Amino acid sequence: MGEKTEAQKKAQQKYMEKFAVARVRMDRDKYEAIQTHAESRGESVNGFINRAIEEAMEREKGEI
Repeated sequence: MGEKTEAQKKAQQKYMEKFAVARVRMDRDKYEAIQTHAESRGESVNGFINRAIEEAMEREKGEI
C-alpha cells in the first residue's frame, strides 16, 4: 500500500481528534489474559476495556 494522500492524513487527523487517550498500566500477565479473553469474544483489547468500563458505570449508577 502506498503513501497516504494529504486528504487521507487530514481526514484521519480529524477523526482522531474526537478521542481522548487514557493509558493504563498493568502487569504483562494481566494484559495477556485480557487480550486472550477479548480475542475469544471477537473484540479488541480497547473494545473490551471500553465495554467493561461502560458496564461497570451502568452497574454502579446510583451507588454514590
